[in-house]
Amino acid sequence: MTAARHARGWLRLALLAALWMSAGLHPAGAAQGEGDVTLQSRYWIDESGRASIQEAAGADAAKLLPMDRYRAFPLGTAALWMRFDLPVLDASHRWYLLLSGAAFINRASLFTREADGSWHEQRAGDHLPVWQWDHPNYSPLFQVREGSGPVWLRLENQPAPTSPYVQLLTGESLQFKQQWTYLLVGGYLGFGLLVFVVGLIHARLYGDLAFDAYCLYVTCMLLFQLAFTGMGGLFLWPRWADFNDAAPAVFMLLMTGSGIWFIREATALQRHSRRVDRAVVGFSLFGLVFPLPYLLFHNALTYGMLNFYGLLSVILSISLCLWTWRRGEAYSGWLFLGFLPIHLSYPFPALRAAGVLPDSWATQYAVLIGSAIEIPVLLYILHRRAKDFSENRARLRALDSTDPLTGLTVTPVLRLRLRDAMRRARRSGHRCAVLLVELANHAEIAAGEGREAGDRALVVAASRLSQVVSEVDTVCRVANTRFALLIEGPQAEDSRRLLAQHIVARGLESVAQLPSHLLLRFRVVSASVPDGAIERTQEGSVDEQRLLQRMNWALDRVLEDPKKVVHHLEPREPGGGESQPAAA
Repeated sequence: MTAARHARGWLRLALLAALWMSAGLHPAGAAQGEGDVTLQSRYWIDESGRASIQEAAGADAAKLLPMDRYRAFPLGTAALWMRFDLPVLDASHRWYLLLSGAAFINRASLFTREADGSWHEQRAGDHLPVWQWDHPNYSPLFQVREGSGPVWLRLENQPAPTSPYVQLLTGESLQFKQQWTYLLVGGYLGFGLLVFVVGLIHARLYGDLAFDAYCLYVTCMLLFQLAFTGMGGLFLWPRWADFNDAAPAVFMLLMTGSGIWFIREATALQRHSRRVDRAVVGFSLFGLVFPLPYLLFHNALTYGMLNFYGLLSVILSISLCLWTWRRGEAYSGWLFLGFLPIHLSYPFPALRAAGVLPDSWATQYAVLIGSAIEIPVLLYILHRRAKDFSENRARLRALDSTDPLTGLTVTPVLRLRLRDAMRRARRSGHRCAVLLVELANHAEIAAGEGREAGDRALVVAASRLSQVVSEVDTVCRVANTRFALLIEGPQAEDSRRLLAQHIVARGLESVAQLPSHLLLRFRVVSASVPDGAIERTQEGSVDEQRLLQRMNWALDRVLEDPKKVVHHLEPREPGGGESQPAAA
């Protein structure tokens, strides 16, 4: 439910951003004649692709066909000529023609008539470095002047179809549109980088390969958006025309391949089917290596394979998430919902690339909005998944260092902590305390009330002993009915003695988990370390194993004497005899 609420929250934010952007791209007070002029044009297709502007402008007007609807033109080696009879333009403004869909335009040229009758060409397109455009921009941009008469726009693109969408804008409107685009795309990229850094932190924190695959997927997604929106060609690689032309397809393949790899890691596909896992690995690797043959051949066949690969990746990702979810991977269902925004937005650019849909705001920014919702939702799902898995692993590790009945630490852990405590005590010159406690009447409880009551008595005893010490101290079950307490930090002799008496008293209190007539009868042996209970070695150190052996032997002697309840071991000097123990 929490993940669903977060997903709905991100969806609302993305919708608000979309409305904000659409509102911002149409400023109030627009000049007369501004807006979409695509359907006001007439067009002619030059099958040879070599006609000059003089031939196009001097051709029979009957060849020109009206642009009665938005459509895509699979040109191949041909060229599309579009004639615009612009309305009377307000001379107080600068006027521009903006052509959308930078990722689908190889060459674009606008021809305007000069005063002497010659034609002036302005050039753009991803086969030309952006810095050499007459008006560098994220999408082809041309300036028109009042009184220039009909203007001609020549377009080339292959193998993708050309779908012209042309807007006539004033300089003020163009600047407003650019500012909004830079703001929203820049905000998206900044947010994506933040999520990428958080993903890297989680990858190091949890040691989960799913986070590494996620970070690779986010990186490819951001690079794809830079290439697809034209921002990369404008700001990052303005001098590399070949790279700018290939970048959208290359990054799309890398994004798709890394996305499938991420799903494989996040759904633990290896645990469900080796055959399916190998097929998915092959599918993912195909997306990582296919850019090379795509760039070498770059024809209609490889372009069709690219689009088909993208479609298959959507189907495969949905299938893998739902299939593993049905086989018990609870988080696979959440992953399906996390990928849903990108799956719903994918058809817009895919159909545009296939020539079914024309260029529009939706085909340009649908994937960007979908990924803005998807990326943080996936990170949240991964975080919850890793947190649950980490807690499970912690429980499994705890089984190796925890007594299964009482939940206390085991003897090796006690010895390690006791050794460290003795080393710190020697350095700082203070003493800490060690106590051994025996549940002396455990056999009577088990014989009279049964084994279950005996086990319950041990659990209650462990609880009582844990309550009389602080959280930094250690309580350990060293034998069936015997417990050890390590009290760290400076300890006075009186504190150690009082604690032993307090333990005995707590055992005599009634407890709800046991019958009222049953009490816990503790026997206690205490010692100060590092200089208590046994002789020190010539180096002045005390071995923790010898200390525990000495205390166990002393506790066994206490149990033989029913009158003794508490026994305190006093320090012994090297070569000296044992001092008289204090007993209670």
